[in-house]
Amino acid sequence: MRVFVTVGSTKFDSLVQAVLSPEVIGSLRNKQYTELVIQCGNSESGSETNIQAGTETRFTTDGVNIVLWRFKPSLNDEFTTADLIISHAGSGTILDVLRTGKPLIVVPNPTLLDNHQEELASVLYGQGYLQYSTATNLAQTITAFDGRKLTKFPPFDGAAFRAVVDQEMGFS
Repeated sequence: MRVFVTVGSTKFDSLVQAVLSPEVIGSLRNKQYTELVIQCGNSESGSETNIQAGTETRFTTDGVNIVLWRFKPSLNDEFTTADLIISHAGSGTILDVLRTGKPLIVVPNPTLLDNHQEELASVLYGQGYLQYSTATNLAQTITAFDGRKLTKFPPFDGAAFRAVVDQEMGFS
């Protein structure tokens, strides 16, 4: 089984370091995950910091095969092939993942201005669409997490969106 982790385009050292920690690796292994793919962006990950754009680093830790890379033009293939996604709480990434129907654990980046990621994650967690965690308690969150209990995210309704835009523009 495969886990995909994304930090987006920002620097989120604490999330990358957390997913590479023995505690998180152990939690993933105990849940039968054997592959961990990490999009680390501009984050520092420890000894693997020499990753150049367009390249990846592969290694195995405690029975989990790990692939680490910085950026790709699209993450859609990663979302599709993952059994679990752990992500920063960027709105675009959250919506992309929720639309796939894949289980999602979000870890807001507390270093960002006004902590908008935490607000969004909290609301969507309250509605049952995703699991919320911090980098510090990620291992415990993974251990307790059951993605089958999440609420299915509704499909996009273009008519509702159009009605809001029309109303705001004064067309209705």
